[in-house]
Amino acid sequence: MSSQDEQFQAAAPEPAAPSADDGMTWWYRWLCRIAGVIGGLSCAFAGLWNCVTINPLNIAAGVWMMLNAFVLFLCEAPFCCQFIEFANAVSARADRLRAWQKAAFYCGMAVFPVMLSLTLTTLFGNAIAFATGVLYGLSALGKKGDAISYARIHQQQKQMDEEKLTGTLEGQA
Repeated sequence: MSSQDEQFQAAAPEPAAPSADDGMTWWYRWLCRIAGVIGGLSCAFAGLWNCVTINPLNIAAGVWMMLNAFVLFLCEAPFCCQFIEFANAVSARADRLRAWQKAAFYCGMAVFPVMLSLTLTTLFGNAIAFATGVLYGLSALGKKGDAISYARIHQQQKQMDEEKLTGTLEGQA
């Protein structure tokens, strides 16, 4: 094996298999990825539009939005960044993050330019990126339980309350 092949194998991460305990279905994972790509596109275009001004805060918010777009593309769609050597490594590391960590990161990234310059361009440009964070946050909450198990728990709790009540009444007599 040549040294170039060894470097390539060392640089190329193994494909990160999504963990089975994260509770995300395949279609929800794809929905989050697609939302991330669309959020990156909206951040990029709105950020570029935001930079066409003389207000320095608008320019700073626009640059930050374009940085957000780059990070979203890097984490959610590394095939869009094939010309960057470390894109696959960053994507693999982002795939290993928990859903709540991605949610906090994406929502925080999207809120910062809005705090810098509150305009319609920054609001609409960051809305889909923020929605991506919300989608990841919802997946961190987990699956919704079924009605039968909730009814069973409620019935057991009601029965325990009745037993406590009758126990205290018998203790008083």
